[in-house]
Amino acid sequence: ANAGGSFTPPGPLEDMTENGWRASVEGNLTATFLTIKSVLPGMKARKAGTILTMSSSAARRPNPRSPVPYAAAKAGIQILTQHLATQVGPLGIRVNALAPETILTEKNKQWISEPVQQQLIEAHPIRRLGTPEDVAQAALFLASEEASWITGVTVDVTGGAVMV
Repeated sequence: ANAGGSFTPPGPLEDMTENGWRASVEGNLTATFLTIKSVLPGMKARKAGTILTMSSSAARRPNPRSPVPYAAAKAGIQILTQHLATQVGPLGIRVNALAPETILTEKNKQWISEPVQQQLIEAHPIRRLGTPEDVAQAALFLASEEASWITGVTVDVTGGAVMV
C-alpha cells in the first residue's frame, strides 16, 4: 500500500523538527491509512480482497541508519495491519505487511557507498543485499491463494538480518 514513503535524516530525536517528524509519519503511516481507506469499500462489497502494507525492518529493532520517525511510522503500519486484519477478516479480506531490510534499488545503489554496501552484506546471514525481486516474490506469495490462511502478520524480507 505504501512502498517508499517519506524518510527524514537519521540523528538524535532532540535534533529533529516537528515538520520532519510529521513528514515521515504522514508519508508512511498516514499514506497507508488513506490508501487502505480508499480501497476498503470495494473489497467489502465483494467480500474478498488482500491488502498488503509495507513496513520495514527498522520497525523491528533500533538501527542508527534508520531515523526514529521513520521507524515509529513503520511500527505503526505493523499494528495497523494487525488491527485491520481482525476487523475485516470476517468479511473475507486478508491484511498482511512486508518488512524489508535494505533493498538494492537503483536509488540505494547511488545513495549507499560500496564500502557500506559491503558492511551490510556481511551483516546478512545470506551474504547479499535484497533485491526488488525478493520483495516482489514475498508480496506475490502473500497475495496468492497459497497464503489464504495467513492474515495479520508482518513478514520479514531481510535475508535473516533481523536475527543478528
